Parts: sequence; C-alpha cells; structure tokens
Amino acid sequence: MILTDREIQVAIENKQIVIDPPPAPTAYSSTSVDLSLSKQIRIWKKEDNGAVEAPVFCPAKKEFKFLEVLRKYSDRQEMDEKNGYIVEPGAFVLGWTAETISLPLHSRIAARVEGKSSLARLGIGIHITAPTIHAGFPGQIQLEICNHGPIRVRIIPGMAVCQLIFEQTFGTPEKGYTGQFFKQTQQ
Repeated sequence: MILTDREIQVAIENKQIVIDPPPAPTAYSSTSVDLSLSKQIRIWKKEDNGAVEAPVFCPAKKEFKFLEVLRKYSDRQEMDEKNGYIVEPGAFVLGWTAETISLPLHSRIAARVEGKSSLARLGIGIHITAPTIHAGFPGQIQLEICNHGPIRVRIIPGMAVCQLIFEQTFGTPEKGYTGQFFKQTQQ
C-alpha cells in the first residue's frame, strides 16, 4: 500500500518516518515527498584521453569494497550554490540528498526513490537500478546521476532532485537493512 501525502505527514509526526530537515509543505504531492540535492558530489576521475580511470571491478568478489573504489577513483567536489554543476551528455556522477532519512524497523515502512520528471525529460536519471530504501534504513540517500540526453543540464544544491514514495510493508522485517551502505553519509 502506497502512503498518501496525509499518511506520510502522520508517519513523520509519529516518527515512523524521520526526514531531517523536515520537508516544507510544498515538498508533498499526492503520494510522495520531494528531497533536495546536497552540495556534495563525486566525480569519477578521467585519464588524459578522457576515459574513466579505473580497472575492472567485480562486486561479486568478497574483497570488493565500494567505498575503497569510490575514494581512489573519484574526487569529492562541493558545488557552488549559484552555479552548481553541469552534467554533460553521457556523464555519470554521484550525489546525495540534503536530507537524512530514517525508516525505523518497527514502522513497517519502506520507500522507493524516483527521479523528478522535470529532470527526466531533460535526460537526467537520478538512480540507475537502485530505487529501494529498505525498512530499517538510516542515512542520506546516494543518488546515481547520469545524463542520457543530448543537452547539458545544470544541477544546483537545494533543488528538488528526487521524490520518495513510501510503502507499508506486510509485517515487521526480521532484520533491517545491513548492507554496505548502512548509515551512509556523503563520502
């Protein structure tokens, strides 16, 4: 069951959903709440020829550690609040929501992160194949921002970049989210 704006607001009041800072009244639509873009992004390093500077990685291997790859092969950049960052056609950067989210396990709520249609119509994808925010998740949401379109698009800190759609789970999970992105923050 998808929560409506009223149910989302009640869940926030009852601490079944925690969003910090709390959303403005204009952030709600009928079945979602908008989140905004943080100042921090990660840009993948390039070699002199323009190719991404990275060997081949296999996430199925036990020794694969995403955070190690991220720190070694990307640069953290803080966007200027006025000029933001221009996402070139074919580019891929990582961003984060400005808000921290918590979905307490007992609340029986999970969420999906979806891009804004205003960005999608310009070719900007906000997540690739990772829309699920599991019950028990705490942290900022990392965004996989890519430009599939033919035009350059400027992203600016504080802009509405994605929306969360909340769903009630059938029962309380036995265990909460414990993956490698547990309590993720801007790296």
